[in-house]
Amino acid sequence: MYSLAALTDADYPDELRRLQGPVMTHLSDEEFFQLCQDNPLLQFERDANHEIVIMPPAFPDASEAGGEVVGQLWLWNRSARTGHAYESSAGFKLPNGAVRAPDAAWLSRAAREVAQQVSGFLATCPEFVVEVRSPSDRLATLQAKMEEYLANGAQLGFLLDVEAETAYVYRPDQAVETGQGYDQALSGEPVLPGFALDLRALRRSA
Repeated sequence: MYSLAALTDADYPDELRRLQGPVMTHLSDEEFFQLCQDNPLLQFERDANHEIVIMPPAFPDASEAGGEVVGQLWLWNRSARTGHAYESSAGFKLPNGAVRAPDAAWLSRAAREVAQQVSGFLATCPEFVVEVRSPSDRLATLQAKMEEYLANGAQLGFLLDVEAETAYVYRPDQAVETGQGYDQALSGEPVLPGFALDLRALRRSA
């Protein structure tokens, strides 16, 4: 038994965020989408085992950082006109059956044209994904999620721990790159030609 009063946000057990049991795991795609629509104040994801994960609201600083990432991606995409940029309300059904909503995502026009829409979700994995760590997020949980994206077709991923000014860059079949300090930019090449995420705009003192 957990004593919730003794838990900090960073230590909050992942299992306490999951809606478990056969009723939940047997929801169809349509029923899961309807659950999301019926609870607009909550954000849900679903893992490959169909367990529903309740995503807590982001801390304001993390939300601001996520908005900055989406803004930079959107501005680049508006100029490049090569694909579609998404923020955290977009749901993607991955090939392994999980439904994820990354903080920022990008899908090429070619990939979007062939991606089917399944009960409100796009049945594909974005080619580029970004997750921004909130103080309520376990780093290990986000790292596992980034590996899941790669295993399901992502070509590039950024995991941003803004408070620690650490960035993790994920590419298929390559070791994770770790960058310390937010006085730099992360290149989106070759997945996003010409895009570089300016980390300086994410610094708390910015």
